[in-house]
Amino acid sequence: MDITALPSLSDVFEGADQWGEVLALLPVLVMLELILSADNAVALAAIARTSRSPEQERLALNIGIGLAMLLRVGLIALAQWVLQSPWVQLLAAAYLFWLFITHLRYSSHDNSDEATAQAGSSQPRSLLNTVLLLGFTDLAFSIDSVAAAVAVSDQILLISAGAVIGIIALRFTSGLFIRWLDEYERLETAGFLSVAFVAVRLLIHVLVPQLNQPDWLTLLVVFVLFAWGFSVRSPMETDRAG
Repeated sequence: MDITALPSLSDVFEGADQWGEVLALLPVLVMLELILSADNAVALAAIARTSRSPEQERLALNIGIGLAMLLRVGLIALAQWVLQSPWVQLLAAAYLFWLFITHLRYSSHDNSDEATAQAGSSQPRSLLNTVLLLGFTDLAFSIDSVAAAVAVSDQILLISAGAVIGIIALRFTSGLFIRWLDEYERLETAGFLSVAFVAVRLLIHVLVPQLNQPDWLTLLVVFVLFAWGFSVRSPMETDRAG
C-alpha cells in the first residue's frame, strides 16, 4: 500500500463503522503484532531483569509497557511522516544496534569474569532508567511492526486497536521471557540476534528502498533464531528436571 495514502487525523473516524473489516483484520493485526514482537519481548525482559528484584521487574514492566503503549499510538498517528522520514528509521536502527552491541559487551564481560558477576558487583539499573529503556526500545521496534500493520489496513483506529492489544499481550510474554531467560542459556542471545536483524532490515529499507524484504523472511529468521534459543536448557535447570 502507498504510504502517502494513509488518512490524516481528520479522517480518523471515517469508515470506523465497517465492522466487517474490523472483524476480519483485527485478529490479523493482533497476530502480526505478537509474531513480530517475539524479539521485542526478549529485549524487554532482558532490560527489566537487570533490576534484580522481582517486585521492581513487575513495576518496571507495568510502567514501561504503559509508556510504550502511548508512544506506539503516537507513532501510528504520525505513521505517514515517520515512514517517509529516513533519519527516524536510521535512529531506530542505530538504537537497536546499540542494544545488540551492549548485550555482546556485557555477555563477554560475564564470560570473562563469571565469579564477579555472580557476586553481584555490577550495579542494578534504576527504575526510571529501566522504564525509559523499555519504552524507547518498544518504540524502536514499533517502526518495523507499524510498517507491516499499515500494509494490512489504512484505518488508524483499527491499527491502534491491534497495537494496544498486542502491547498488552507483550506485557505478559515479557514476564514469561524473564523466567525463560534463566531456563534457556541461548535464548537471550537469540533474542538480541533478532534485534540486530530488525536493525539490518530498517537500514536496508533506508539505504536500498527498492529492495523487497518479504515478511515471510522475517518470520522465518525469527523462528530459526528462537528454535535455536530454546534448544538448550541451562545446566541448573537440567539438573532440576532430572
